[in-house]
Amino acid sequence: MTEKLLQYLWNYKVFKYFDFKDIEGNSVEIIQFGKWNKDAGPDFLDSKIKINGVVLAGNIELHIRSSDWIFHNHSQDPNYQNIILHVVFQHDTEISELTDQKVPTLELKHYIDENIIWKYERLINGNQFIACENIFNTEKIPLHFHEGNIFKKLEEKSVELEQSLHLYKNNFEAVLFHSLAYSFGLKVNAHIFRQIAESIDFSIINKIRQNPLQFEALLFGISGWLTNPEDGQMKIWKREFDFLRVKYKLPELTFHPKFLRLRPPNFPTIRLSQLADLYQQQNLFSKVMEAESMGNLYDIFKSVKASEYWDCHFNFGTISKVQPKTLSKDFIDLIILNTILPLKYVYHKYHSEEIADKIIEFYQNIPAEKNSVIQNWKNLGVSVNNALESQSLIYHYKNSCEEKNCLTCSIGFKLLKES
Repeated sequence: MTEKLLQYLWNYKVFKYFDFKDIEGNSVEIIQFGKWNKDAGPDFLDSKIKINGVVLAGNIELHIRSSDWIFHNHSQDPNYQNIILHVVFQHDTEISELTDQKVPTLELKHYIDENIIWKYERLINGNQFIACENIFNTEKIPLHFHEGNIFKKLEEKSVELEQSLHLYKNNFEAVLFHSLAYSFGLKVNAHIFRQIAESIDFSIINKIRQNPLQFEALLFGISGWLTNPEDGQMKIWKREFDFLRVKYKLPELTFHPKFLRLRPPNFPTIRLSQLADLYQQQNLFSKVMEAESMGNLYDIFKSVKASEYWDCHFNFGTISKVQPKTLSKDFIDLIILNTILPLKYVYHKYHSEEIADKIIEFYQNIPAEKNSVIQNWKNLGVSVNNALESQSLIYHYKNSCEEKNCLTCSIGFKLLKES
C-alpha cells in the first residue's frame, strides 16, 4: 500500500462496503469525500462527514499509518487546523493532538479489497513493456481513448507554441518557420536547426526568402560550412553570405549541425536546402492554415527539393550519384504531425474557431508510425490503423506506462477495479 494508492481509492470510492466506523466504533457517514488536492496541504478539501448526529465540514488527511501525522510534521502546520477526519490504512498509535480536538480516525484496511493492493504492487514492480501487460486486454481501452490522448498532446504543445507567439508578438509566420526548422532537423539536429532559425531576425527571412541562392547561403553560413570553400558553388554561397552579414549586421554566431549516425538523405546539408526551398513558397502560412485535407497539405510539400547542387552531392565538395533530393512521403507525414497540425490547432484556438473534428480527421488520414513502441502495442492485440491511434499510443506509453502512472491511466482504472 502507498499513500498515492490510498488517495486514489478514496477519491474514486473503491471500497468493499461503506458502513464506515471510526476506531472508537462510531458510525461515520461520508457525505462529501472532498476534492483531491495534489498541491501542498490536506489531501482532500471541502469534505463533509456526519458522526454522532453532527455534520462536520472541512478537510480530510490520509496516511498509511496514524503515526505518519507526526512524521510529516502536521502538528505545527496551520494548513492542517481544519481537519475533520484522519483517514489511515492502519491505525498504529494514538495522536493526542487529534484526540484532544475530537478529530475521528478512520482505519480503512478492512474496507479495501486486498486484490486491488496485490494488483497495484504487481503493476509497479513489473518489468514488462507496460505494467499491466499480464492482465491487459483491448476491451479495457475506453471509448474516445485516442482522441483524448491526442488533445492532451496538442494542449501540451500549445503551451510551447503560445510562449513562442508571445515572444514573437503573435507572428505566426515566424513561429511556423522556427517550428519547421525544428522538425527538419529531426532528433539529431532539431535544437540546432531551431537555434539557426531563431538567430536570424524574421524580417530578414522575409526579405530574402524569394532569393534561393541567398537563403541557402544564409543557412549554410550560420552553420559554419562556408569558411573554406571547396568548389565553385561554395565560393558563390560564401560571397553571398559575406554580403548578407555586412548588409544586415548579422551577429558573429555559428551553429554546427551534426552528421553522425544520420543516413545521407537526412544530412543537415540536404535538410537545410529543402527547408529553404519550402520557405520560398508564397503565402506558405496561409496555405497550411487553409488546407482542408491531407491532399491539400501534400500538394504544398511534394514539390519541395534541395537545390540543384545537391542533386549530385550529400556533402560539400564530394560528388555522388545523381539523385534529386525530394521529401519522402514519410518525412512529409512527420512534418505534418509535428509542426502543421499543432500549429493549426493553436491558430484556430487563438481565433476561437472550432477545429477539433477536422484535426482528428487529419490524424485519421495519416498512416500509423512504425517503431518498437507501436509493435509492442500490436503484440498485445491492439489495432493500430492510422496516426490517430499510433500517436495516441506513443503519447500514452511515454506519459503513463513508462512512468508507471497506473493510477492516472484510464485503462489502469478499469483493471484495478476489476475483481
